[in-house]
Amino acid sequence: MEGSARVEGSARVEGSARVEGSARVEKSAETWAVVACGALSTEISEISDRRGWPLKIYPLPPLLHNHPEKIAGSVRELLPDVIAAHQRVAIAYADCGTYGALDGVVEEFKIPRLAGAHCYDVFARPERFSEIMDEEPGTYYLTDFLVRSFHRSVIVELGLDRYPDLRPDYFAHYRRVLWLAQQPSDELHALALEAAAAISLPLEVEVVGTMGLERQLAHLLRAN
Repeated sequence: MEGSARVEGSARVEGSARVEGSARVEKSAETWAVVACGALSTEISEISDRRGWPLKIYPLPPLLHNHPEKIAGSVRELLPDVIAAHQRVAIAYADCGTYGALDGVVEEFKIPRLAGAHCYDVFARPERFSEIMDEEPGTYYLTDFLVRSFHRSVIVELGLDRYPDLRPDYFAHYRRVLWLAQQPSDELHALALEAAAAISLPLEVEVVGTMGLERQLAHLLRAN
């Protein structure tokens, strides 16, 4: 496994996970593991530390979300070594735009993933997320990660830093930005306002916390 690991409390977080050639994940039968979207790794680490889980996190690059056709293959490449090294393994992705391709990996390896279509309904929980969508279908969603990384993850990735005139082409059908806040702060609120202003939409905030993610992880890992 390339990239040095950093230790945060009980949760060990590997650098951007990538497997090349033969297995390079160290045997660690006493610990659990999640192959995770990098956009969730901070929250997963904080949950694990608080719950005292013996968890190692293998985060994949968050920008895979801009290329969802690559998510299933990236997870599949990493899983065999992770499974060999750990007693319990889970996939910390929802479907995330793979249109069922990730479920093919789940079925192949018999390793569970987060329920839901996106991380938005993981955080907000499915019932509330369905209500939000009914309230305003033209909603552009932000998480804490997207608030922090909006310029890089959205503006730069869409080329709007070079071609700002394309913004109406991307966002004309949206009516609002909704920040599903996990850990709101004045700093993040200011960044969320900047993000909404960058695409000329009003900002609304709903505090959802991380309990939805925590409950799903506990279920997937069979944690007490």
